[in-house]
Amino acid sequence: MNAFQVKRVFCLRPVLLLLAMTLSFPLSATPQETSQEPPSPRTPREIAELRADIMMARKLYSDAIEAYEVLLKKEPKNAELLNKIGVGYSNLTKLDKAKKYYERAIKANPKYASALNNLGTVHFYQKKFRRAIKVYERAIAVNPNSATFHGNAGHAWFADKKYPQAITAWVRALELDPQVFEHRGGAGGTILQTSSVEQRSIFYFYMAKTYASLNNAERCAHFLKRAIDEGYKKIAEIEKDPAFASVINDPLVKEALQTPPPTPLARPTT
Repeated sequence: MNAFQVKRVFCLRPVLLLLAMTLSFPLSATPQETSQEPPSPRTPREIAELRADIMMARKLYSDAIEAYEVLLKKEPKNAELLNKIGVGYSNLTKLDKAKKYYERAIKANPKYASALNNLGTVHFYQKKFRRAIKVYERAIAVNPNSATFHGNAGHAWFADKKYPQAITAWVRALELDPQVFEHRGGAGGTILQTSSVEQRSIFYFYMAKTYASLNNAERCAHFLKRAIDEGYKKIAEIEKDPAFASVINDPLVKEALQTPPPTPLARPTT
């Protein structure tokens, strides 16, 4: 995958990766807080990192990296700084550099789940799916309640054509957070993009199957329609598939199954 293709992946609208980085912006004081003692003033060190965080939030990734590197010189084993620099390089689509910083963060703190998730994401975009799965599983072992980590693992299982394992991971992700595949980003980690997944018609079919297993007819219908729009053809088999039994008679699902197949592109005449 070249840099241009990777950049497209990172910029497209997400349906399923989250780069984990907690930003410590100050919160506004509520009326009830006015009677309490004011917070301690920030140290110059804290202000410097906050400025770098703001640069990152404003997508000034190169400037943010430079600012973090200044801090890192004095704290070379600060796992959070290393992870943040990795996030900056990921956003610049410099995945090899990002990978080195995530690995350094994990070496500094082997149980740093966010860095593990982000390293798995790099492996995923580099099409090293089995490596990605192993790293995501390490992240899950540290934080088993992260919907993002389970969702990303599901994507990697799918890319490796291990569909039952993908569904199991997606179901767990949705149990933990029903909106996990709608998030754009946050402190929970980076959620992979559906645009990054090859064979989209099959991907959407298995997402529909996942939602059917959770008795979510609305989302099942949504992904069935998308699967058919992308060219999925085994419609008759869906009606007989036990996985869809709980939702097959729902009006939304019936309507989705009636979606006309995509019109073939017209061939130019000579």
